[in-house]
Amino acid sequence: MRAEAACAVAALVLAGCAVGPKYEPPSAPVPTTYKEAAADPSGAPEWRVASPQDARHRGKWWEMFDDPELNALHEQIDVSNQNIAQAYENYLAARALVQQARAQRFPVVTTSPSVTRSRSSAGFGARPGSPGSVGSAAPQTTNASSQATNFFSLPADASWEPDLWGRIRNTINQQRYAAQVSAADLENVRLSQHSTLAQLYFQLRGQDALQKVLDDTVAADRKTVEYARAQYETGIGDRISLVEAQNALQTAEATAIGLGLARAQFEHAIAVLLGKPPADFSLPRRPLDAVPPELPPGLPSALLERRPDIAAAERLMAEANAQLGLAHAAYYPTVTLSASGGFESGSFLSWLAWPSRFWSLGASAAQTIFDGGRRRATVEQFTALYDANVASYRQTVLTAFQQVEDALAAERILTQQVEKQQQAVASAREFFRLEYDRYQIGIDPYINVLTAQTTLLAAEQTLTNLQTQRMTSVVQLIAALGGGWDRSQLH
Repeated sequence: MRAEAACAVAALVLAGCAVGPKYEPPSAPVPTTYKEAAADPSGAPEWRVASPQDARHRGKWWEMFDDPELNALHEQIDVSNQNIAQAYENYLAARALVQQARAQRFPVVTTSPSVTRSRSSAGFGARPGSPGSVGSAAPQTTNASSQATNFFSLPADASWEPDLWGRIRNTINQQRYAAQVSAADLENVRLSQHSTLAQLYFQLRGQDALQKVLDDTVAADRKTVEYARAQYETGIGDRISLVEAQNALQTAEATAIGLGLARAQFEHAIAVLLGKPPADFSLPRRPLDAVPPELPPGLPSALLERRPDIAAAERLMAEANAQLGLAHAAYYPTVTLSASGGFESGSFLSWLAWPSRFWSLGASAAQTIFDGGRRRATVEQFTALYDANVASYRQTVLTAFQQVEDALAAERILTQQVEKQQQAVASAREFFRLEYDRYQIGIDPYINVLTAQTTLLAAEQTLTNLQTQRMTSVVQLIAALGGGWDRSQLH
């Protein structure tokens, strides 16, 4: 008993020991400022994003666009998007593995109560040559001592493996870090799906804006055809002007019809994001009229806390470090403490009586003496995996900064480009008005009007495309900045 108690005390003392490297998050290349948030190096007027006190746009970032229809779509995506649902279930499975790992801290107690009634064969009582056996002078008799017996048993067994070298703690940490990776992956999927939804929505609205431009062009061309036909029928105009006007109308009508294909595809993609069949979803036409909000990019160092993919990459390193600790723990012996006890009796009335008790205590240790270098190879394997995760983490950080810089550059350049294109549209509209007036009074032929009209249409289409690109670039910037998520949300 003293030896067993000493083993138990020693196990509890050694349970505070742990082997394996201590985890320290490695450094990552972080710039001091965002290059693209500064003045335009080409000498253009300085452009800056907003810099309010709170540099983090938390929560429902899509509400910054002040579009109730867009908000309603985003409210649906968390409920019905299947990619988010899959990531959420994976997260729940990872959390369950954490609970399984934590259960190793406690002893395992089992019981297997049984009640048995048995009777032995009477034939075992007679042996050849003995009284009552075949060939004996005495008469053969039956073993009258064979009777049915009862056996009542209520055992309980307990076993516990003290965490001498941190194996259980590293297992728990590994599963906990894996669950945090899964949680960050869930947030990354959610951010990706919301970002995709917003971009598809603005692209669809951009198609509606292009549709309006083409519809207005078709309406104007029809009036021009009517005017050219009236001129031709009265002998004032020539047939070539009428044919040119008809060709311009037919070309505009064909282009307007073709816009429906892209819009339909955007609408179908939105339906799938919302977890609906495309046949059951539609959005009314409404031209793009959103105004890009001002965005605070914050400090580059804050990006490490705001990007869920960076958090996932960092947690993967922690998980790999815990696996390395498990590999080191394999060099040390495994100690198991066990105990058993209970009650057993041949009578139900005395089954649970104190004299019917039984018990035993024990301890065992297991140590690998020779494994042909398997443990050393395992340590080398997990060391390499940890180093690979470090490289992946640093690459993820670099990619994140690249995406932010790309989005900042797109926002800055597209803002300036939209301003210039708006001026070009105004000039093209004035050009068309002047040429149309000259055509009506007979100074210029219709070909000049057609040239001016083509110039105006191209300018308006370019402006609409630029405005759509600018809205999608703002969404990409929000996603690149983490979408309002923060690493403190990991548990």
